[in-house]
Amino acid sequence: MNTHAPNMRPVIRQLDEATANRIAAGEVVERPASAVKELVENALDAGATRIDIAIEDGGKRLIRVCDDGCGMAPDDLPLALARHATSKIDGTDLLAIRSFGFRGEALPSLGAVGRLTITSRMRGGDGAVIAVAGGKVAPVRPAAANCGTVVELRDLFFATPARLKFLRGDRAETMAVAECVRRLAMAEPYVGFTLTADGKEIFRADAEQGELFDALQIRLSRVMGRDFIDNAISLDAERDGLALTGFAALPTYSRGAAVAQHLYVNGRPVRDRLLTGALRAGYMDVLAAGRHPAAVLYLSCDPQLVDVNVHPAKAEVRFRDPQGARGLLVSALRHGMAGAGHRASSTVGDATLAAFRAEPVAPRAYQMDYRPSATAIRASLDLQAPAPGFSEAPSARVEEAAVPVDAPLGAARAQVHENYIIAQTADGLVIVDGHAAHERLVYERLKAQAAATGIARQALLIPEIVDLSPSDAGRILAIAGDLAELGLVIEPFGGGAIAVRETPAMLARLDARALVRDILDDLADQGASDRLRGRIDAVLSSMACHGSVRSGRRMTAEEMNALLREMERTPKSGQCNHGRPTWVKLRLSDIERLFGRQD
Repeated sequence: MNTHAPNMRPVIRQLDEATANRIAAGEVVERPASAVKELVENALDAGATRIDIAIEDGGKRLIRVCDDGCGMAPDDLPLALARHATSKIDGTDLLAIRSFGFRGEALPSLGAVGRLTITSRMRGGDGAVIAVAGGKVAPVRPAAANCGTVVELRDLFFATPARLKFLRGDRAETMAVAECVRRLAMAEPYVGFTLTADGKEIFRADAEQGELFDALQIRLSRVMGRDFIDNAISLDAERDGLALTGFAALPTYSRGAAVAQHLYVNGRPVRDRLLTGALRAGYMDVLAAGRHPAAVLYLSCDPQLVDVNVHPAKAEVRFRDPQGARGLLVSALRHGMAGAGHRASSTVGDATLAAFRAEPVAPRAYQMDYRPSATAIRASLDLQAPAPGFSEAPSARVEEAAVPVDAPLGAARAQVHENYIIAQTADGLVIVDGHAAHERLVYERLKAQAAATGIARQALLIPEIVDLSPSDAGRILAIAGDLAELGLVIEPFGGGAIAVRETPAMLARLDARALVRDILDDLADQGASDRLRGRIDAVLSSMACHGSVRSGRRMTAEEMNALLREMERTPKSGQCNHGRPTWVKLRLSDIERLFGRQD
């Protein structure tokens, strides 16, 4: 029995326009921030250079958006409140969308659930106002108005009071509105934005000048903070009609949550699983567990290559070549971080200065007590064996040597607590975690060797048969060539089954069946999988940890300076394999300020 409609014949009815608009509002307007997003995007589509937003009670009582865009004629106002009426497309090609809005749903949806008033004037024309409350539209009336448009939404969801129960407190809704405005402002540096909440200005970004990239950099420094720009890598890459620009923070400038990740496609802020997965993959093996990268990335392409008509909120997109988009983002991030060399974020030094005023902490615990010989350390740093008579006795202090202090990481002067190298630079000093730094150097060398010679494989005496659905089998067999390069050889075995013939030799206790299913989960979620690569890198990282300088062994001056020079030449040496910084820099001016030697 059909429990939804027992013992009755269903009757098809045409919903009235007010009900249809309220249903549409449920898709488009989830909360006040959703309404602000739609109204600000309309202002941007109108060519506004200044947008002022005011809200009260988190946007529940009032949302007002004023812009200096092209405005509307009096005759256009009733049409603007009609569903699926828009000036942004003509309907002939839904893939040629170059504006934010195009569905013609936002204004009638807002008018269906709140009290909406639109006042507008075109340059050289007359001002007019129209009002709608709960879906009931009033006649157009003349009004005094500046060029542009003012949209005022009062009593959001008064017509659907049940929706109010799902809203959060005023503070939380205000923060959501502020985040929405910030995200839009980060992609529009030539537009000025202000946001006022309950009469208090909480966000302001004046219009920037100059070339686009420079203007974006200044806008991001105002919105994200100067620290982000100072600790970010600029990206500029292009492939197969896709272009990527933006800024990605150094791994040591990470966050505890994914709150500083902002992705844009053709200027539209999006939250896309493909792109966020690519962002994670780009930072693979350089972030500490539980940390998240910070990045502002702009992906641009011909509108024909991306479909933004996936969801009414337009926060999701679908690329014609999803793997091309993912590959561009991942490769640009990895290339950018490799080019950053030994850089570590400046905020690490600031935290170090703050730590001088902190309470004592427990001694640092290290993962292992294995200590390689001095011969092994010199071999890993490409050092020659010591000349006859050269003493290898421990030394905690290094006399001034011929190494110049103007090298990026300076010249070694001492080793303290049998681990930390103190180096003098031209304008301060550097403290290096010897174990963490050497661990990254060995790790990068092992990865380079694996890439050059390939991942060694071991054939299974009895192939592992994994039963899958035909669609899953086809999905994983499509990347069989990529998996083989990483040491996992699979073949079709009839029906939906596949046979695992060979596995990476370094993964001795590999559960092939579980790995295959994990890879399939990644493919379904993100369209790609770095799971096998991650497991191999984890083994190489463990090998590097075993073969690196351990805490408790004093290094000679030759070894310390060789370590510093190797760090300067090695990509990603600013952080260890676990994402922690390998060195911090203290400026002389900061040190002098600690001792009261500067005003």
